[in-house]
Amino acid sequence: MGGDRVNERTQGTTGRRAILGAAVLGAGGAVLGLPGAAGAAEARGAGRGGRGLKGLPVPAIIGHRGASGYRPEHTFGSYDLALDLGADVVEAGDLVPTRDGHLVCRHEPEIGGTTDVADRPEFAGRRTTKVLDGVPTTGWFTEDFTLAELKTLRAVERIPANRPHNTLYDGRWEIPTFEEVLKWQDEQTRRRGRQVWIYPETKHPTYFRRLGLAVEERVAKLLRKYGKDGRNSPVILQSFEPTSIQRLNQLVDNPLVVLLSSADSRPYDFVAAGDPRTVADLITPKGLREIAGYAQGIGPTLDLVIPKKADGTLGQPTTLVADAHRVGLVLHPYTMRNENPFLPAEYRKGSAADAYGDAFGAFKAYFATGIDGVFTDNADTGLLARADFLNG
Repeated sequence: MGGDRVNERTQGTTGRRAILGAAVLGAGGAVLGLPGAAGAAEARGAGRGGRGLKGLPVPAIIGHRGASGYRPEHTFGSYDLALDLGADVVEAGDLVPTRDGHLVCRHEPEIGGTTDVADRPEFAGRRTTKVLDGVPTTGWFTEDFTLAELKTLRAVERIPANRPHNTLYDGRWEIPTFEEVLKWQDEQTRRRGRQVWIYPETKHPTYFRRLGLAVEERVAKLLRKYGKDGRNSPVILQSFEPTSIQRLNQLVDNPLVVLLSSADSRPYDFVAAGDPRTVADLITPKGLREIAGYAQGIGPTLDLVIPKKADGTLGQPTTLVADAHRVGLVLHPYTMRNENPFLPAEYRKGSAADAYGDAFGAFKAYFATGIDGVFTDNADTGLLARADFLNG
């Protein structure tokens, strides 16, 4: 998810955090010392009931790009671990096309920071500068590679300054395709004895449509192929571009979620169409009613739920949760991470960029607003925080 996510490349080398060492037990995904599958079942009892999106646990723990706090993001190593830790849903993945039209899972179409492409002399000539959603961006882009070429690359940790120990796994996994993810979902559902949910995102759909590589139609075709295009299908589709969600609403019946960045930002499809509205307009009661006409949920940045003060500490919650619920929308804000730079100032412990702060305190503050779930890089922390919150 989310090229709009901020503060993801904070620099720093000091500090220390525990290496993930929980023993994984059984096909159900329970983890020693963690709520795991049992905790998820308990949370379901606190849900809204029903099927589909509203049948998920509340608050749902969504593995952001898998278990990206512990493994290089958008790899099967990251996705598997998210399930092992007990995540209710796995964000698999951010979908971008290849030159020959396949959908692959990468945080962005520019792959210089998430693969070893910069170390591959055979692809040195592919480095270029493009304007991506109005921003000049230099690197290597998925649309300039065939799938076969991308499959020769290997994933690496995207933010090594914050997660130096994830670099241990650099080079271990290849780039997954969306079709492989859909097959993996079925395999994991059978193996674990519970329905595995995924939460893919259409990335930069306006940009790719202009290149003749429309994302939505490719997503819909694969969902139909695997029988996962229904109202209660365990595949939630999300996008920062409302028109992409509107297009998907015409193509499939899956639950749909509009992602929302900072209040003063404009979705790029609005920029391209000359629509002057900002995210602030979309989160008014009128804007939320409009979204509810074609989507079932919103994925706001956490700052839209509880804004930060000038000193970086949390202020007073907004009315967004109540306003969204009033028109029937669920809220799955993003992104909770354990490391200091990503936490509100009052929950940081020291200044080390790779050290953990009081993530439990931050989770509690956000859960108290009534959100329906949260994206997190650390599903195990989220599950423990949820158990504390529900039992408190």
